[in-house]
Amino acid sequence: MSETTTATTTTTADATTEKTARSRGAVALTVARVVLALFFAFSASAKLIAHETAIESFDRMGWSHGAMYLIGALEMAGAIALLVPLLSGVAAMAFAGLLAGASIVQLTLLDPVNAIMPALLIGLVVLIAREQRDRTAQLVALVRRRA
Repeated sequence: MSETTTATTTTTADATTEKTARSRGAVALTVARVVLALFFAFSASAKLIAHETAIESFDRMGWSHGAMYLIGALEMAGAIALLVPLLSGVAAMAFAGLLAGASIVQLTLLDPVNAIMPALLIGLVVLIAREQRDRTAQLVALVRRRA
């Protein structure tokens, strides 16, 4: 083999390895989106049906039942949006804010030990938002054209 052929073969192999790694990462983040959507839908359902644990938590925080329903509705809308590729990046960014708030509430009003879970999930939703940034840009362009 000539040097040019060897260099081309090496470059092609490197590109294939990188593409495979990106594909695996995209698959992993797609699975994460679905799992998170189920998680948030479950959490939202407890609030929307006024499950006794949700009522108890909101009572402990001193928040109204209206706030519980509102947060439940936002969680459910976000869970659905995570499953829609064009909306998933925006949903992930919104969940980053919601999870930051949940972490703060756990630290200040409920059980500080439980603040770690929403804090960790922020990292995952940020990765999802980053992976979906091209679709988010498409959505922004679509909204601007319609405005």
